[in-house]
Amino acid sequence: MAEPTSPIERVAVIMPTYEERQNLEAIAGRLRAAVPHVDLLVVDDNSPDGTGDLADKLSEVDTHIQVLHRTDKAGLGPAYIAGFRWAMERGYDAVVEMDADGSHQPEQLPLLLTALDGADGVIGSRWVPGGQLLNWPKSREILSRGANVYARLMLGLDIRDSTGGYRAYRTSALRAISLDTVESAGYCFQIDLTLRLVQAGMRIVEVPITFVERERGASKMSRAIIGEAFLRVAQWGVAARVKNRRAPGRQRAQ
Repeated sequence: MAEPTSPIERVAVIMPTYEERQNLEAIAGRLRAAVPHVDLLVVDDNSPDGTGDLADKLSEVDTHIQVLHRTDKAGLGPAYIAGFRWAMERGYDAVVEMDADGSHQPEQLPLLLTALDGADGVIGSRWVPGGQLLNWPKSREILSRGANVYARLMLGLDIRDSTGGYRAYRTSALRAISLDTVESAGYCFQIDLTLRLVQAGMRIVEVPITFVERERGASKMSRAIIGEAFLRVAQWGVAARVKNRRAPGRQRAQ
């Protein structure tokens, strides 16, 4: 696929939230200060702690902040897809994935957007040279490194941080893949989109970021989320191997 050349003018940061009232106002303020021209869409999954209400109050005083309320907690993947669709319907050129807990630093967003000038997607990577971690438990680091090695081996991805959640995509790239068929709910969603874009011939680049462990609130990581990722990556890997074996060009000559 030819290198993207169309200009990126309108950018929407999609920020899923569930019980992030302690973090939302601070991270929204940092984003608005760091990259004033982008818009923020808070996608709240009916947080019982009032995160959605706080988001509404922020949007009342800042026209660059919008809120999408969802009725239940359906997972990271569905929340992002709802946000992507919202942005595409309104003519945005690019969307950004950003956590609400402060782990993704808004001050580094210009690095991702600059890299997107020559790519279809950009991953803020912890595992390329220059990537760093701050205050992350060793157990989480081992889990993340292992998950990325597993994804590379099973899927043949030449991506160091396919599970990374700080990303930017051209909306033209998202339109080219089948978002309707994405079923991944947890952090496996990141691997899912990476694989789909690679299979569609899109250009993905990685830029180093500093990932910061949250200071307030609880992580959403769970055994169910880990299990979903392990199972789905295995299924995708097996399916790819079966497809390759059946491809006419790969049959052994008689």
